[in-house]
Amino acid sequence: MTSNYPPNDDGPNLNKPDGANPPPPPPGGYPPQEGNYPPPQGSYPPPQGGYPPPPGGYPPPGQGPGGFPPPPPSYGDPSQQGFGGQPGYGGQPATVSVGDALGYGWARFKGNAGVWIGMCLIAVVVSGVINAAFSWDRYTNSDDLTVAASFSILSIIGSLVSVIVSIIFQAAFTRGALSETDGVKPGFGDFFRFKSLAPVFAVAILVGLINAVAFILCFLPVLITGYLLWYSLTFVIDRDLDPIAAIKASFKLTTDNVGQLLPLALVCVLLNIGGAILCLIGLLVTIPVTLLAGVYAYRVLTGGPVAPVAA
Repeated sequence: MTSNYPPNDDGPNLNKPDGANPPPPPPGGYPPQEGNYPPPQGSYPPPQGGYPPPPGGYPPPGQGPGGFPPPPPSYGDPSQQGFGGQPGYGGQPATVSVGDALGYGWARFKGNAGVWIGMCLIAVVVSGVINAAFSWDRYTNSDDLTVAASFSILSIIGSLVSVIVSIIFQAAFTRGALSETDGVKPGFGDFFRFKSLAPVFAVAILVGLINAVAFILCFLPVLITGYLLWYSLTFVIDRDLDPIAAIKASFKLTTDNVGQLLPLALVCVLLNIGGAILCLIGLLVTIPVTLLAGVYAYRVLTGGPVAPVAA
């Protein structure tokens, strides 16, 4: 009897010619003969690297490529992402204690004490020579108006030269402290290696004008502006920021970390006052130590490199 239903594709078709029907699968059903059965349902072969990522996205929230936390935001120039911001690596806030900062400054000073003391002496000698060269008219009596006018002009020139030299040495000490935190013991020539002095003078003049205005208003405001603008020059030298951006970055750093930086600033001021009381000789130690401590705190709180000190 002939069936009226269409042939079943899964079984043999008796109406097909001989040899057109595939042979039955071997007992057990595995493995199938090549070309007879489709591959198993799903992804074949399995994706490289194992199973698909778990639900919720990859990488986990708050992490960057490779599973590491992304760098925190930077102060000043947004492109300077390598230095970080107030939060420490992994999202933990960076912390600085007065003891740690001063201990680091003292350790770095001891390791290069001869150069630091020598730089302080050079600054004192150069400043003294300039003052002597342009101030000798104070001890000269003359009724000649022309001579008196000449002496006044020399005094103005002497003051300008003194300010310029003071800014250069301030930048030089900052450059040396940054080198120390980089793990490099600077020589005398290394203190004066700047990419450009133009932004250094610009930020120094702006900070000086702000402090001068604050001093005219009252003594207390100049203490506040002095603290807020503490790291303006440091940002210019370390990050190549323009003067305005450096002032803003210093303001942000000092206001975000008042609880850590203000006590350090007060202790540094007291140490330098004590060094000045000791016939100014103590300043040969306190100035480098406090400067190194301040730069150490700056590097820690901005996520910058801090070279370890020898035990």
